[in-house]
Amino acid sequence: MTREIAGKVVVVTGASSGLGEAVARRLAAEGAILVLGARRLDRLEALADSLSIGRDAVKKTDVSRSVEVQALVDHAIALHGRVDVLINNAGLMPHSPLEKRRIEDWDRMIDVNLKGTLYGIAAVLPQMQKQKSGHIINVSSVAGHKVGPGGAVYSATKSAVRVVSEGLRQEVKPYNIRTTIISPGAVATELTDSITDPDTAKSMKAFYQNYAIPPESFAECVVFAMSQPEAVDINEILFRPTAQEY
Repeated sequence: MTREIAGKVVVVTGASSGLGEAVARRLAAEGAILVLGARRLDRLEALADSLSIGRDAVKKTDVSRSVEVQALVDHAIALHGRVDVLINNAGLMPHSPLEKRRIEDWDRMIDVNLKGTLYGIAAVLPQMQKQKSGHIINVSSVAGHKVGPGGAVYSATKSAVRVVSEGLRQEVKPYNIRTTIISPGAVATELTDSITDPDTAKSMKAFYQNYAIPPESFAECVVFAMSQPEAVDINEILFRPTAQEY
């Protein structure tokens, strides 16, 4: 176990699969105390059972609803009296060319990727300010650093997550709170399943099949950021599959 992680209370959104599930499994092995949120309660409960952390450790959470994100954080505080780390992981990626005018997809990305991150920050910040400690980890993307055809709105939301995170970093210095942005490249998750445009879905799934690396790679980045001495604040990690050019 990593000394800096064992015993920390960690809230993870989007924990029912992919990056969230991988990081939950890794942090459980490191001795963290987990509180997990996602929309699919059955998947959360199965994960809790497999980790032997008890079903009290999970709560159905739609991050596009601020009241549900607040309820998740409040649940963690009620159970453990504190929150040491928030991992704002929930996200979706329904790529499509702008000319397809998939406005509902645009709204979903803004609601989940950007507003969901803001709701997580809003929910946890008062407790971390009170504690004079904490760590907020926001998940961006390689697409938050560069944009490609079909990914304009997704890149916009992920760029916004980086901007919000940098503003947060500067604001929380008086409270001894650390902030980290993690920007993955192609990682094998269910992210491509959210693409509703058939042509885009076909090409993106082929790309991921050729290049994606396991979600445990993301968990390694989280462990690295969390395991630093208290005086060290890892602010941003950008990683890709070695073979990925984009």
